[in-house]
Amino acid sequence: MSLFSKQNKEVFMTPLNLDHPILIQVLGICSALAVTSQLKPSIVMGLAVTVITAFSNVIVSIIRNTIPNRIRIIVQLVVVAALVTIVSQILKAYAYDVSVQLSVYVGLIITNCILMGRLEAFAMTNKPWPSFLDGIGNGLGYAFILILVGGFRELFGRGSLLGFKIIPQSFYDMGYVDNGMMLCLPWH
Repeated sequence: MSLFSKQNKEVFMTPLNLDHPILIQVLGICSALAVTSQLKPSIVMGLAVTVITAFSNVIVSIIRNTIPNRIRIIVQLVVVAALVTIVSQILKAYAYDVSVQLSVYVGLIITNCILMGRLEAFAMTNKPWPSFLDGIGNGLGYAFILILVGGFRELFGRGSLLGFKIIPQSFYDMGYVDNGMMLCLPWH
């Protein structure tokens, strides 16, 4: 099978539209709302989930035939936990301010239902390349929503995107007020 066969393209594209992890499967809603009060942490979290989903899918796909059925979930969690730890350390080293903003949510990727669902539903029954594409597609689908919501919330909650003022001062002079509710977490 070709790397970019019709079947592989479908594996990659399906989670971006017909079977979107958040919009269709309604998975990952809590983390999506928790990290999207600003655009930058939304982008970083989306990328982190994409990388971890893609590579954990590949690793589990490679070792799937050697994993005893009774401990498969434990093995999957160990693979994900190792990748989450690596990503967390990289964030702390190179993007400390964002890692502080994301705080516990990066660690909670370990239990992200999108990720665990893809490992169980796809990586355990498919070869590494389609598993990688599935991970990238689902991660990007998740990231797209995070970025969309994060951008919307930051724009209307702060009047800025990535710290740059977007809403002109003339709007504020005419009475526009940033909507502070956009920045609140849903459970506060």
